[in-house]
Amino acid sequence: MTRAIIVNLSFFVILWILIFLFEYLFVMKKRIKGKSKKKSVDQVMEFIYLIGRFKLDKNKVVYNKMAKWCSIINGFIISAVVTVISNIDLYIVWQLLIGFVLLFALIYSLYEIYGRHLAKKWGLKNE
Repeated sequence: MTRAIIVNLSFFVILWILIFLFEYLFVMKKRIKGKSKKKSVDQVMEFIYLIGRFKLDKNKVVYNKMAKWCSIINGFIISAVVTVISNIDLYIVWQLLIGFVLLFALIYSLYEIYGRHLAKKWGLKNE
């Protein structure tokens, strides 16, 4: 039992690091590299959601920092769902159903927490 937990935890951590590196280096950096703040906000879906939902001041937002944290969150979500689903011994239909529910629950909850943190830091109400 203990060995299985260690294997699953190491699988989760390695997957999280790999997905974070891929997401940050190849996806986020490519989308915001060399562009103005306005264009970078319009191309990254996470930025559009967070700025619109939590009414962030676009002039105060540090986009590289936000890209790093969005990559960390995305990596965690993907690796958590893959780790949980790979350990469930059910039919593939049930695994997919549980995976979708877990995916949307993690996306909503983690981005809600991060957005509330950003609202305190860069929100329009803090002027």
